[in-house]
Amino acid sequence: MQGSANLNVMIKAARTAGRSLIKDFAEVENLQVSVKGAGDFVSRADLAAEKIIMEQLTEARPTYGFLGEEGKEIEGSDPTRRWIVDPLDGTTNFLHGLPHFAVSIALEHKGEVVAGVVYDPAKDELFFAEKGQGAWMNEGRLRVSGRHRLIESIFATGLPFAGRSDLPETLQDLARLLPATAGVRRFGAAALDLAYVAAGRYDGFWERRLNAWDMAAGLIIVKEAGGMVEPLNPDGNIIEDGEVIAANEAIFETFAKVIRSK
Repeated sequence: MQGSANLNVMIKAARTAGRSLIKDFAEVENLQVSVKGAGDFVSRADLAAEKIIMEQLTEARPTYGFLGEEGKEIEGSDPTRRWIVDPLDGTTNFLHGLPHFAVSIALEHKGEVVAGVVYDPAKDELFFAEKGQGAWMNEGRLRVSGRHRLIESIFATGLPFAGRSDLPETLQDLARLLPATAGVRRFGAAALDLAYVAAGRYDGFWERRLNAWDMAAGLIIVKEAGGMVEPLNPDGNIIEDGEVIAANEAIFETFAKVIRSK
C-alpha cells in the first residue's frame, strides 16, 4: 500500500526506534539473568527509543504536538494535530527477555486518530492503518476474524498487577467469559493485542486502566480492518476513560454483553 507522507514518516520513525530496541533487547537477555537485573537498563532503552521517535517526527512535522509515555505533553503550534507515542509497549516482557513488545505511533487530528503504526521489531511485523485506507501488516491487507460463536473464539486482555484496584472487576470478567469461549490470552502489550484483533489472530480484546498511548494506534488499525471498537461504558470515551472493548462485528454484541454485565 502507498501511504500518505505522514504515514511514511511514522513508519520510518517506528522502524528506526525498533532497531534501537532490538539492539538493547539482546543486551537485556544477558542482563536479566544477572543479580543486578535489567530494570535501569530498560528504562534507558525506552527513553532512547522515544528520543529517536520524537526527533524524527519533530524534524518532519515541527508544528505538531507530541504526547509520549516518557515525557510531558508538548503543545504544537498547530493545535489540531498531535502525535501519540508509546516507544516501548510491553516493557515488562522486554525486561524479562520475552520477545513480545512494540513501538506504537498514532496521529490525532482534531481529537480523532487518523493514522496508526504498531511495529513489533522482534518479529518484524509492521501493522498500520490510515482512516479510510484499510489496515495492513507488512505487504498484506488485514481483516478481523470471521468467527461468530464465542465458544470458537479467543480473547485478549491485560491482568491487573501490583495491587491495582481493577483486579476484582477483571476476575469477574474472566469468570463470566472463560466458560463461554475457547480461551483468553494475556500477552502483555495492549498495542499488539489490538493489532492481533485486526489481524484475526484474536477475536476480541478488552481492558481497563489503559493510557492513550497504549491504544491510540491500535484502535484505528482495528477499525480499518473491519472491527468494532467501543468504550466499556457505552456513554464513555475510550481515550479519556482508558477502557476499551474491541471485536469483529459478528461477535461484538455477545462479547460486549458478557463483559458489561455486572
